[in-house]
Amino acid sequence: MKPYQIVLADDHAMFRAGVRKLLERVEGVSIMGEVSDGLELLEFLKHHTPDLILLDISMPHMRGLEAMREIKRYHPEVKVLILTMHRKKEFVRQALMDGADGFLLKEDPAPELVRALQAVRRGEKCLSPLLTDVLISLQREEGKKEILTAREREVLKLLAEGKRAQEIAELLFISVNTVRRHRYNIMEKLNFSTMAELVKYALSQEYIQNQV
Repeated sequence: MKPYQIVLADDHAMFRAGVRKLLERVEGVSIMGEVSDGLELLEFLKHHTPDLILLDISMPHMRGLEAMREIKRYHPEVKVLILTMHRKKEFVRQALMDGADGFLLKEDPAPELVRALQAVRRGEKCLSPLLTDVLISLQREEGKKEILTAREREVLKLLAEGKRAQEIAELLFISVNTVRRHRYNIMEKLNFSTMAELVKYALSQEYIQNQV
């Protein structure tokens, strides 16, 4: 049987060496190559097609998430397992949205990497057990997002951008009273009591972009 070919993409040579040593003991797995940055990875993929890439987020020249978007666009058959020190919710959300097949932390125990590798190989998604709280938070946010109607999401975006009720009414061709009713419903559904909470939520859900 053809070995499962893996590429290690990380800018720390000693870390790559440790991962290589671990994975070389896994039956049916072969390390196809190593790269130290995103651009080098994309160049590598012009000549080779691995089954899976173990990809760090922080790398020079082109960050891991940027490289992954290119990989998923031009090499959709290649699996990508993020292996990083970054555990912020924003990184996890973005990685999963962009098509990552799994997200592990470098602080995970070695057996967890082997388990994740096997899961991805079977076509399953995997997430570090250390990120359970992050996953729950993302699921709650997604649930909040889905309970808003399309019109409420439009109003939410405009409110968060600082538009007044009259401006929103004119933009959406509805009455001021209708805008106020939508605003009340949004605050009720999301259990918010202040505009600051609403703006923060709109930013977290990427309804508006942070200009800072």
